[in-house]
Amino acid sequence: MLSFLCAALMVLYVPLPPEDHFSEFELIPEEDNYQNPPTGNDQQQHAEWFEEQLEADLKWSFALNGVLHAATSEFQDIVLLDTKRFGKALVIDGKLQSAERDEFIYHECLVHPALLLHDNPKTIFIMGGGEGSTARESLKHKDVEKVIMCDIDRMVVDFCREHLTENQEAFRDDKLHIVFNDAKDELEKTEEKFDVIVGDLPDPIEGGPCNDLYTKPFYEQVIKPHLKDNGIFVTQAGLAGILSHKDIFTSIYNTIKHVFKYVIAYTAHVPSYADSCGWVLASDEPLKLDVEQLNSRIQERIRGDLLYLDGASIVSSTVVNKMICTSLLKETQVLTGENVRFVYGHGLTKNAEE
Repeated sequence: MLSFLCAALMVLYVPLPPEDHFSEFELIPEEDNYQNPPTGNDQQQHAEWFEEQLEADLKWSFALNGVLHAATSEFQDIVLLDTKRFGKALVIDGKLQSAERDEFIYHECLVHPALLLHDNPKTIFIMGGGEGSTARESLKHKDVEKVIMCDIDRMVVDFCREHLTENQEAFRDDKLHIVFNDAKDELEKTEEKFDVIVGDLPDPIEGGPCNDLYTKPFYEQVIKPHLKDNGIFVTQAGLAGILSHKDIFTSIYNTIKHVFKYVIAYTAHVPSYADSCGWVLASDEPLKLDVEQLNSRIQERIRGDLLYLDGASIVSSTVVNKMICTSLLKETQVLTGENVRFVYGHGLTKNAEE
């Protein structure tokens, strides 16, 4: 019975914050991490390390070539690292956002399933996405006419536009319209409706700026009214590994399930996050997961090649293991303004209040 329910569930269809937003960002000389430093050339022995606090009892670190750029905005601290394993890595408030060598996994999974499941997506609204990668993937679709990227932090966008060379073409595209505002405020003041709305927002954390954008009232009163009749909503939904999926992934899925008729949860492993990421996709129109149709739409609609996704991998990403499937089925929490769930850490809002 459980296997049948899991199958039915699927047919219906990024890194945890540190304890303090920037003070937990650490560059650690390699010799400080070992009683007996490893042998090798002098550069390896004296490398600096990026260290992120994932949980109270868990850290994740990797070696650096150096810090390329750093800045502080009204809302957050921004750092661009040059890492040995993952290339350039964007860190905001001490939390890894994306890394050059594997960010395509996260951004392809966030964007393309929704756009490919839609029959004819023309207009896209991106909540967040300041680094430009979500816009880049959206603009690969030949028939997309307009992409609005709404990010609250102008400095993040300017920083990424200058320093993330892989997204500079997207930033120059005439179809991209950049708005600096809170996504909720921006949607509430417009009467425009969209084919696809994409949530590329930071995880909900205590004191964070985006927590209300993961709640049932927001999905019900703001997102749904701004989707066209056959519109699709998709959001990143935190980490979705064996030990992390109950943090926010299952509750975001369950919350969205209380708003839309058809909801899909799907996952993929992202090496630089040291875990699997989760996304939730939803619509009030049936969503057809057909490998041949997806492959055909990829060929017809998308400029260039996708590095990670094809029709089969999109469909297979919706098949989760038994433990996660059971958790999705049994989740009861619906996120509201009063009933919340956070990942580890807290944000700048709380720091400012203190």
